[in-house]
Amino acid sequence: MIKRTFAEVSAMSCGTAAAADYDGSLLIQGVSKDTRTLQPGNLYVPLIGESFDGHRFLDDAIAKGASASLWQRDHELPPHSIPFILVEDTLAALQQLAKNYRSELDIRIVGITGSNGKTTTKDMTASVLSTTFKVHKTLGNYNNHIGLPLTLLQLEEDTAVAVLEMGMSGRGEIRFLSELAEPEVVVITNIGEAHLLQLGSREEIARAKTEILAGLQQDGTLIYFGDEPLIDKVLPELQAADGMKAHRYDRVRFGASSNNEWFPVETKTDTAGTHFRLNRMESTEFYIPLLGFHNVINSLAAIAVGVHFGVPSTAIADGLKKSVMTSMRIELMKAPSGLTILNDAYNASPASMKAALKLLVELTGYSRKIAVLGDMLELGDQEVEFHREIGRILNPKEIDRVFVFGQLSEHLADEASRKYPPGKVVVFDDKNRLAQALASFTASDDIVLVKGSRGMKLEQVVALLQQV
Repeated sequence: MIKRTFAEVSAMSCGTAAAADYDGSLLIQGVSKDTRTLQPGNLYVPLIGESFDGHRFLDDAIAKGASASLWQRDHELPPHSIPFILVEDTLAALQQLAKNYRSELDIRIVGITGSNGKTTTKDMTASVLSTTFKVHKTLGNYNNHIGLPLTLLQLEEDTAVAVLEMGMSGRGEIRFLSELAEPEVVVITNIGEAHLLQLGSREEIARAKTEILAGLQQDGTLIYFGDEPLIDKVLPELQAADGMKAHRYDRVRFGASSNNEWFPVETKTDTAGTHFRLNRMESTEFYIPLLGFHNVINSLAAIAVGVHFGVPSTAIADGLKKSVMTSMRIELMKAPSGLTILNDAYNASPASMKAALKLLVELTGYSRKIAVLGDMLELGDQEVEFHREIGRILNPKEIDRVFVFGQLSEHLADEASRKYPPGKVVVFDDKNRLAQALASFTASDDIVLVKGSRGMKLEQVVALLQQV
């Protein structure tokens, strides 16, 4: 974490000390915006949101051991025992502090974005690189304009590589994060339908994702999903708009197609993960503790990053095998009843929904297969059609029953009911009743997929199933 004197932090955040008699040699260790997790010695950063003002919690920060605090100039300065750094805007000061700290570090940075799979790709990439380097990766959902600066400030001075996830909800956000981090390598996992509500089209989403190139170092490397033509389509637009014609970078493509530099040639699934071989490194068999062909594709990005950093193929394979994944990314679980649960309740888009259903169909050794599907959110004015499309691809010869939850999913159920016998597609408006129906219907040799957007909180259904 950042360890700098009060005087250094004041300068790095473009602030000024509130008093002339401050101790400029006071050591600040780490930064916190939340008094609930603040550690002794931290700099307290009182952020302001729509429904909160961190300045109100200064007493809590002092009680927890904050050594100093940023303070916005438009707030009255309170009489307290710790020193203050006066700034125009505490968020902007946090971001500036992170940018200046990053510039002082001898560190290589990988930036990862995409509509789906960026967290999984981040986890696998960090695991691959950790076989050879000291690595820090984005924790939790710290992938936005607040979380990424905090992640940079968490870096130890001897960290060799940082793997940073970059999320967004609109244009300009990924550009800002990339310019803050100045990555050596950037990864675009794919272009999906998430954020259609904000951006209007997949093409506009592609433009937003390719903004990650804005901060890419000269002669850096772009690793991207080559099966998505929109990326190649919008890249020239970005260069022309930004005057980036002199911006040199290498391109490496991965995907299912043989047109890519990296593609799988053989895959095999077991009960806990996936074995596969590639068009390159032919003598190496790779294994990931994840199910689904889409995760094999995600792993190709991690492999390409590893090759860029000179990690040997055996170490790359070992890193992938030992990857520790963020929770609720298609977790294979067992209920006390013996029922197998595919928990994919973290998020959902049309692309990830199709991938999860494909995985459910591919898995063998189960008596019956049941899909529990919730609404896919933030899809804009095409949301009804996207749900109907999922309903149309459901096949009663492959998936025995479909339980849905949510108003939008009623459209999915309507389409599926055209092919399924009566009673095989059921709509619920209560998760407890849904879980009870599942528990009474399923047997120990069945498998249930639970999939929906984060806002639907279908992990509650998973938790209920684990109690029966």
